[in-house]
Amino acid sequence: MDQNKFHTGRLRASGLRPTQQRIAICKVLFDRKETFHFTIEKLKKIIEKKRNKKISVATLYNAVHAFKEKGYLKEISIKGNKNFFDTNTKHHHHFYDEDMSQLVDIEDKNVLINHLPKAPHGKRIKSVEVLVKIEDSK
Repeated sequence: MDQNKFHTGRLRASGLRPTQQRIAICKVLFDRKETFHFTIEKLKKIIEKKRNKKISVATLYNAVHAFKEKGYLKEISIKGNKNFFDTNTKHHHHFYDEDMSQLVDIEDKNVLINHLPKAPHGKRIKSVEVLVKIEDSK
């Protein structure tokens, strides 16, 4: 199937207008075999290089957050205001390489959690995601 038609259909089915910019963003995010971890800044550079055309941060931010709300992306917050997005929305964990500023997947089966605290009154634990920060050994 033509990828433009696929992305157009997927956007429409999600209630999102399939603009040229959204389709270009979809191609960068979803036309790949491997999981893609990115920041808005990294995505901006990739899209501008591929399209040889500028794209605003606001456009990217709005599209990425719309995709996240529709369940196509997962957001991972690091160090307060540094946010990564992940095309793998299945339950899994991450290494965060502080030297490279890069996320690497850890399969859920490779992390065992033996004890969790009781959730506050009126709340339930929805999920647990482990972020393991790594750096070069010195």
